[in-house]
Amino acid sequence: MSTPTGRTAELDRRAWVVQVMGLPVSVHLRGPDVHDDAVAARVERFFTWLGSIDATFSAYRPESEIGELAGREPDPATASPLVREVAELCELARTRTGGRFDARRLPLPTGGAGYDPSGLVKGWAVQRAAGWLADLAGHDLCLNAGGDVLLRTGADRPAWRVGIEDPDRPGHLLDVLDRRDGAVATSGTARRGAHIVDPRTGRPATALRSVTVVGPELLWADVYATAAMTRDADDALTWLTGLADHEALLVTADGRIRATGHWPGTRPGSPPAR
Repeated sequence: MSTPTGRTAELDRRAWVVQVMGLPVSVHLRGPDVHDDAVAARVERFFTWLGSIDATFSAYRPESEIGELAGREPDPATASPLVREVAELCELARTRTGGRFDARRLPLPTGGAGYDPSGLVKGWAVQRAAGWLADLAGHDLCLNAGGDVLLRTGADRPAWRVGIEDPDRPGHLLDVLDRRDGAVATSGTARRGAHIVDPRTGRPATALRSVTVVGPELLWADVYATAAMTRDADDALTWLTGLADHEALLVTADGRIRATGHWPGTRPGSPPAR
């Protein structure tokens, strides 16, 4: 969740929420003329494009380009340009995470394991489509895709406030961040249980309850949060600490809260009162 901080009475605000890609995606704008038809048209284009991405990449749609592959990797010679782009990013993600994020070895809706890039597609698609909104002159932007947040704020404008959800108590917060720009992404068990699978073993990741990563780009913050979930707490904290320009907050399986050295929130050192 996110709200602006500081004095914002002089800034008009408008929000849109649409269910797309299987999750609620919201657009929050603040600034002049947010009720103009031209602004609404730009937001509509944003949501329309996300819908087209779902139609292309959803493994749950047998008629989609990914669905038709039925778990096989795309052939660069025949794949559409966007599918080739995502496939290249998935390979880069596999390299950057040491195989902890591997789109080639994930559970498929039809059973078994195979190629499914959806763990990267959400962050990539929202970040890519945000370009149509970020250049709205004089407007601040907050995009929230199922709890993963992308922010842009103009000079001399107040920060946005982003809440980090407690995985044991959905609807309650572990921490609150004041952020002007960049991304905040969380992977965990709060909403979908132990759904993240270690692609190296095919087994659900259970050592951590949630990982929140703050970084400059939503695509990579989301990938790194997912990859960190497949590690144990000490290994995840060490790996995340080594990522340039990223900070993280972890909740372990036994409820301990740990953070990298420059976590921008309150950096709690023990479980909150229950």
